[in-house]
Amino acid sequence: MIELLRGVRILDFTSVVLGPYATQLLGDMGADVIKVEPLGGDVFRYVRPGRSESMGAGFMNCNRNKRSLAIDLSTKRGQEVVLSLVKNCDIVIHNMRPKSAKKLGIDYERLKAVKPDLVYCYACGFGQNGSSADEPAYDDTIQALSGLAYLNANANGEPRFLPTIIADKVGGLHLALSALAGYASRQRTGESVCIEAPMFESMVSFLLVEQLGGRSFEPPMGGTGYDRLQSPYRKPFRTADGFISVIPYTSAHWVKFFELVGREDMCSDDRVLNPSKRSQHIDYLYSIIDELTPTKTTEEWMTLLKARDVPCAYVNKLEDLFDNQHLTEAGLFEHLEHPTEGRMVSVRSPFRVLTKEAGPDEGAPGLGADASRVLAEAGYTSDDIRALIDDNIVGDDASARKAG
Repeated sequence: MIELLRGVRILDFTSVVLGPYATQLLGDMGADVIKVEPLGGDVFRYVRPGRSESMGAGFMNCNRNKRSLAIDLSTKRGQEVVLSLVKNCDIVIHNMRPKSAKKLGIDYERLKAVKPDLVYCYACGFGQNGSSADEPAYDDTIQALSGLAYLNANANGEPRFLPTIIADKVGGLHLALSALAGYASRQRTGESVCIEAPMFESMVSFLLVEQLGGRSFEPPMGGTGYDRLQSPYRKPFRTADGFISVIPYTSAHWVKFFELVGREDMCSDDRVLNPSKRSQHIDYLYSIIDELTPTKTTEEWMTLLKARDVPCAYVNKLEDLFDNQHLTEAGLFEHLEHPTEGRMVSVRSPFRVLTKEAGPDEGAPGLGADASRVLAEAGYTSDDIRALIDDNIVGDDASARKAG
């Protein structure tokens, strides 16, 4: 954990992946993230694999460095508990539609009434100023709607989803950024701010950075797309014993590559030396690489290309990452003892602050595990806490049962 956001308290009503990923990033930066869940818990808790029913691997990988409080927000008393918590927090974050938040009593206007300088950020599926405002959104639907599935089409032109929840995670990054920007604004002006970070718009914005292409101009100078990325030869190239990534990018890279493979005739070719023409003929240039790489092993190519400073890389499987020399040296994989789940592997925050020593991460919390402490911090007595638990307004935890 990096303590850049130490002292910042976040009330986190997010669920599944998009929102929890965003708030985990903030927790990794040192914010005190209080995860508010329904009494049955975040549904992502139960996705397998997992050693116990409510602590699935996916849930644990996007909910570290948080505290958990389970509350029945369908009740007036549950909503009153939330209002008492909001008074002492800086940021409220959720990933639901505004009308759903209002139904649960956590809409912006209501919370701002008790915390006038509140930073309030939410990620709905679609911006609330468009016709799809009330539509549900999931990673697959956003991959489909955003154009990503067709961008990732197979050789037959059939659209395919990426085998990762890219829309959720891109949305989570945007949501985390909105929270940081909102907090910075509040610190500068002292004023409340409400920020919407829609999943659909975030993904389209992310994709069109390079894919807007010729449609960047009026009138258009061509269609959408980035030629190099859409080449059928932009792929891991087959070698004599596997695959390799080879990406000559600059003119100097291409010249060195063609010198290496004995194609000196290409070293003075405009299709190599002129960046604009190279972009127009990238299919042809990549096809030469595709033709040549099967003639040597992966290791032979890596040795030859690295010696000439031509960008190249092994094509790793996910399993290979655990033995990757760089990641091992960088300490990206942490081994920790979780208080209920035992020995675990965790991927630490990728950020490093060179001027501060990072502290240990806290494993994902059990459902309602921090009820007593969080409520006591909000001014509730042990008898108050016991009553809320006994009446099923707040989820049980061991320490709450012992309170008083």
